[in-house]
Amino acid sequence: MSADALEALTSAGIAATSTDSFGPTAIDVPAESWVAAHEVLRDAVGLTFFDFLSAADELTDGFRVVSHLADFWGGSHVDHVLVRTLVPRDKAALPTLSEVYAGANWHERETFEMFGISFEGHPNLITLLLPDEFEGHPLRKEFVLASRVAKPWPGAKEPGESDHAPAGAPSRRRTLPPGVPDAETWGPRPPGSPDPDPLAAAQAAATPARPRRAGGAAGAGGGAGAERRTRRQPATPPNAPAPAPAADPAPGEEAGGRSGDESSGESS
Repeated sequence: MSADALEALTSAGIAATSTDSFGPTAIDVPAESWVAAHEVLRDAVGLTFFDFLSAADELTDGFRVVSHLADFWGGSHVDHVLVRTLVPRDKAALPTLSEVYAGANWHERETFEMFGISFEGHPNLITLLLPDEFEGHPLRKEFVLASRVAKPWPGAKEPGESDHAPAGAPSRRRTLPPGVPDAETWGPRPPGSPDPDPLAAAQAAATPARPRRAGGAAGAGGGAGAERRTRRQPATPPNAPAPAPAADPAPGEEAGGRSGDESSGESS
């Protein structure tokens, strides 16, 4: 299905590329071909079922909008395709898919509300989940979760962080909860002060993954110990003769190999 979808899009003059993902195959298309790509996938490929539409905040790269299309055939067999495009952060807008798939209406309203992405031509692009007086877009990474600072967490993990901690309990320097930047970068500021970078806190939190440990360093430090720990005694062949029992000590000798006279002499 992914090969057919990519071939149909390419034949229609759309610069589409395919990417393997953890789930269905993802097809990236330019933003200006967003509606045309979905029309081709619906009419030429047969992806007539619209599942969902959402977005992901990729900081300075913009917002990646993704839709999930499917085709049911052969009983319970289902073909899946993800269609993705990237819109710039300073002009987050796409044409609506509500005329291609009626199910996109609700999802575009939610994406507009949560990410601030406008869908041009939508018949009713108004808030869906949040109250009318709500300001901001909660799923943008620069959105400040101020309630995590204003309201103490009842299940605080660090000593002394909870209001229910006993008096005199040791305390540590409180760390900022996830999603909360430093106090100098948000909230009221003196008149004339420069506006902070709204993405600074989100970019600082997006730390790279911890590098993989080098195998040579671990082996050099504890090679002998590791070898000693992993060494196993050779297994006894199943048909090997049993070892001969130890001979009984001679009369007058103890188990240690010394005679009774020698031991009595030492004790005296």
